[in-house]
Amino acid sequence: MSIRVLLADDHPLVVDGIKGFLETYDHIEVVATAANGQEALDAFDAHAPDIVLMDLNMPVLSGLAATEIMLEHNPEARILILSMHDSPEYISTALRHGASGYLLKDVPTEEIVDAIEKVSAGEKYMCNGTEQTIAEPGREPLTSREQTVLLELASGKSNKEVARSLDISVRTVETHRKNIKRKLDISSTAGLTRYALEHGVLRE
Repeated sequence: MSIRVLLADDHPLVVDGIKGFLETYDHIEVVATAANGQEALDAFDAHAPDIVLMDLNMPVLSGLAATEIMLEHNPEARILILSMHDSPEYISTALRHGASGYLLKDVPTEEIVDAIEKVSAGEKYMCNGTEQTIAEPGREPLTSREQTVLLELASGKSNKEVARSLDISVRTVETHRKNIKRKLDISSTAGLTRYALEHGVLRE
């Protein structure tokens, strides 16, 4: 019985490359591809894949938001994050959102197959270099939602754009923003951006 995979990434070359490689394996079937988070959600509901290979940074709806909604639709969903970001903020946020594993895009293609097999079998999978997630002593940790909001804000989105992306009110975004600043002991938006740069959440 084959492992049915949904592949979600907004880069066609990445999708075509991974899909072509996975289809050389008899026990893996790519049942659908998606170029943004909303397409991924629609394909998830339509095809009920065993594994979702999910990029974090996608248009329309982020991979994190899509992951959260997929798990609301089906708490047993197995979602494997495929990302270019190896920062602790990204990794811990993905895991807090319920992802079953985290893979960097520059891993050997055989490792992607290994990860799919293990996650399909109910195991967690962390590729080399992602085992250590964020843990700063003495700091009140950000909640899953706060980390998501931080990532969205760090990418340059306004409060309104974050609210629309996460399907929450602008006032809720403002509350999260205030709590993030308090927990990180940062008083300005520029300080949040600087924190994001220093922690690898935002690339210069």
